[in-house]
Formats: sequence, structure tokens, C-alpha cells
Amino acid sequence: ERIGQLAEKAAAVLADLGYGNVHVLHADGTRGWADHAPYDAIVVAAGGPEVPESLKAQLKIGGRLVIPVGRDRRFQELVRVVRVAEHDYRTEDLADVRFVPLVGEEGWAPAKDEAPLPGARPQVRTAELTLAKAIATSCEPFDAIASADLDPLLRRIGNARVVLLGEATHGTSEFYRMRDRISRELIERQRFNFIAIEGDWPDVARIDHYVRHAQYPPSEWTAFARFPVWMWRNREVRAFVDWLRKRNGPAEPGKRVAFHGLDLYSLYNSIRSVLTYLDDVDPQTARVARHRYGCLTPWQADPATYGHAALTGTYQTCEREVVAMLTDLMQKRRAYAEHDGERFLDAVQNARLVASAERYYRTMYYGSRASWNLRDSHMFGTLQSLLKFHGPASKAIVWAHNSHVGDSTATEMSLRGEYNLGHLCREEFGAGAYLIGFGTNSGTVAAASEWDGPMEVKTVRPALAGSYERLCHEADVLRFLLPLRGAVPADLRDRLSKPQLERAIGVIYRPETELQSHYFQAVLPRQFDEYIWFDESGAVAPLETRELEGLPDTYPFGL
Repeated sequence: ERIGQLAEKAAAVLADLGYGNVHVLHADGTRGWADHAPYDAIVVAAGGPEVPESLKAQLKIGGRLVIPVGRDRRFQELVRVVRVAEHDYRTEDLADVRFVPLVGEEGWAPAKDEAPLPGARPQVRTAELTLAKAIATSCEPFDAIASADLDPLLRRIGNARVVLLGEATHGTSEFYRMRDRISRELIERQRFNFIAIEGDWPDVARIDHYVRHAQYPPSEWTAFARFPVWMWRNREVRAFVDWLRKRNGPAEPGKRVAFHGLDLYSLYNSIRSVLTYLDDVDPQTARVARHRYGCLTPWQADPATYGHAALTGTYQTCEREVVAMLTDLMQKRRAYAEHDGERFLDAVQNARLVASAERYYRTMYYGSRASWNLRDSHMFGTLQSLLKFHGPASKAIVWAHNSHVGDSTATEMSLRGEYNLGHLCREEFGAGAYLIGFGTNSGTVAAASEWDGPMEVKTVRPALAGSYERLCHEADVLRFLLPLRGAVPADLRDRLSKPQLERAIGVIYRPETELQSHYFQAVLPRQFDEYIWFDESGAVAPLETRELEGLPDTYPFGL
């Protein structure tokens, strides 16, 4: 312990409790305790910029060191270092964590007069009020979603090939309805070809069949019938789906706007889709596929348990089988595609999803970085495949959370080694990708308190001081669009480029731990090209059973 007073107190407490086998040293923890080395295990309970060489050198061969490491004082990756030989070490990433700084000769330098955390500031400073007024001067206010003038936004989007529309929560009505309004304009006036959402491919395929009047039999399951049901099975999405079906009706089949899913959670629905397709076009390969996919059968009720079993060695991994199935499909692409190009795309994407999902569930136990990157890489790969399938002149609209849509290099995600769909799109398309974020200050949101829990309508707490949301609230404009790419004044962009807190609410909302659970550091003008603000917002309206009674079984949101 580097603070003498704490070391003395700890030693006294341990002695009073009768623990005589614990030794306390007042010293620089980054240098270890060479007098007692080598050690079987070293645990460091503070985060350093890198692993101290002194600690590594004090491990036995086979000894383990667990320490939080990160380039930022507040955000780290928990790593395990194993000494495998005299000068050879193996390092594993375990999980994303937040620890106090590891101060010492081989850690961080002591910080004098550090400013308090942004969320702890009691009031908005004068400079922030001035910045809020500058936002009010530069933004484009609107009274209602239906009457908002989107012409300036469409001019800013220009010839972009991909427009990514975000959301600050997975359960806010205004975000869905504004994405709906913008998407209709992009489809009607700028000829965008398809929507791609943060939803599972086979579930969204049911919506695609419906909106494009496809002549496929109804599926064995209804779209989005599992947690979080309200995320896509709500009145707001239904309004857009019904509009798109009506809009597509008179159009030639090849010119109808499609609706696709990007995500990878639907492991077993995807397996079923691949088998159904192969039963029709190649029954012999279907039998091979059933054998290969049978490896995953024991885990269909809870795919996450497969990852745990594979990692702990209690069950073999299924990687070879699922990759072999995807390879077989791709090798026969020409023969299969002759039957029906659309159905072949669906089968290949489902096979690709199974392969990605197998890896996702196997890596999720390592911590969020590996599984997050795999998921967003899969979504980006799916987007690329769709653009290729729909042709070189095709254009895409993406609906996903801000955390996927905004450029990750402008957030603390990059400090953890994470990247996302928005970053990959900017790398691939440059100015041809237009990234739009959304935000709110207060109101209600549809969310759960825990995974697989029931949907609740929760009260959204007012934004914390030191956040972009608080700045927008202090601008005192109820609803607005804020250009961030070229139309914003340079001085405002510079002032907004100082890192601030930003809020993200997913399908889980824990207002009791608001700062720790839902805020992160970001640089808004680098994260998004546009920001859309609703000062007060309301929860989405989930579809109720009575609203679905009597609908045909081809309707995607059936009972």
C-alpha cells in the first residue's frame, strides 16, 4: 500500500481479527515485493497504463498475474499474465473493468488537484451555458416530426451510399418515428434500395417477405417473439412496415425496397432456414447439414451455455462443422442461385450467421471486446453482402443503436480496443457514409431491469452535468437537428470537440446506477455527422395481442 496511513490501519485491523499470515508493506506497489519472490500469483487492484516489468519478473514459472491495464486512467481491460518460461509470458484479456489508477514508478504519476468526475459537478458552468446558447443558435428547430423540414438534412446527406440512423435507447418512440420519417424521404426522393436494422436476419426476413409481397409460405415462427420483444414489435415499426408494403405494391418486383436484418443472435432460427432451403434444392446436402448442425442441438434453448461448455472443455466446439457448411454452400453458389437468387442470398446469410453466432457465443465469456467486435464485424459484413447483392448503384439505410452507428474511434470504446459498424462504414465509404445520432434529456423509455425480464415503462432521469445531453437541454430548444460535419460553425465544432459524457440506454435501464451503467466519454462532432435532439420523449408502444387477432398468418407480427 503506497499510502502509509492506510497501510498502518490495514495491518491493525488484520491483527485485531487474528490474521497472522498476512503481511502489509508500505511501499510502491508497482515494484512488487522482491524479498518474498517468486510468487504463484499476484493480484493488482488498481489500473496501470501497462503491466509493470517488476511484477512480471517476480512470478514463478507457471505463475499468474491479474491486473487492470488501459491507456486511460478510468477505463481498463482486466488481463491475466502467465509466465510460461524465463523470458516468455502469455497474456489473456478477461473483461472490461474500471479501477482506481495504479500510481507508482511503473504506473501512473500522482495527479495533483485532479478535477472531479464530470457527473459530480454541482451546476453548469458559465462556459457550458455559453456553449449551450451556441448550440441553440446553430441548430435547426422543428415543432413536430411530421412537419419537420428535412430538405437541409437531405442536401447534407447528398450522394451518400449509406445513411446510418441511430437511437440513444432501444425503447423511445420519437427515435423510431423520426427514423421512419427520414427513411421515407430517402426512399422517395433519393432512391434508397433497402433498410438494414439491428435485428436478426431470419426474423427480419419475415418482414422483408411481407413488404415486398414475396410468394413464400408463412414461417413456423413469428418475427421478434423473444426478448426484447418490444424493440421491433411495436406500433412505431408497424406503421413503417405497413407504409413500405403499400409503397412497394405498384412497383416492379426488382424495384421494391427491401428490409433486412444485420444481427447474429438467431442461431437456431437460422439453422432451420438453411435446412428448409436445402430440403428444397439439394436434399442430399440437407442430410449432411443436419448432421453438422447437430453439434449445436444440445444448446438450442440457451446458446450462451454452449460458449461456456466449449471454453471450459466440457464439450467440443462446433466451429469446424458450421464453417464447413458455409463453405459447401458457397462452393455451390452458381447451381443454387439458378433456382432463386433471393432464396440463395437468404440461405447463405443464415449459414454465415450460424458461423458467426457460434464464434460469438464461444467468445462472449472472454469479455465484451472480442464478442462486441465479432458482432459488429458480422453486421458490417452483412451490409457489404447486401450492397453487393442489390447492385453497384444500391444505397442502404441502417437502423441501429448510437453505440453501433457512431464512429467508435471518437468514444472510449477505442481505448478498450473495440470498433463498431459506424467506424467500419467510415473506413469503407468515407464521406459516402452519413452517421446520424439521437439524444434525449428526460421522459419515459421501454426497457427491462435485467436480461429476459419483463418490459417496463421507466422514467428517464434528467441528463447529468458534464454531458452532451445536458448541453442540449440547456440550449432550451425542445426538438432540433444539429449538423456536425460541414454546416456547423468551426468555432462551435471545436468547442464541442472537448470530450464529454454521453448517455446510452439499451434494452436494460438501471437508473439507480445511471453514471456507471449508462454514460461514457465521447467527442460528438467526430462520432456523428448529425445529431437529432428531443428534450422530452416517450416509450414505444408494444403491439398487444388484441391488435394482432384476425391478421393473416403471413403477417410478420402475428400471434
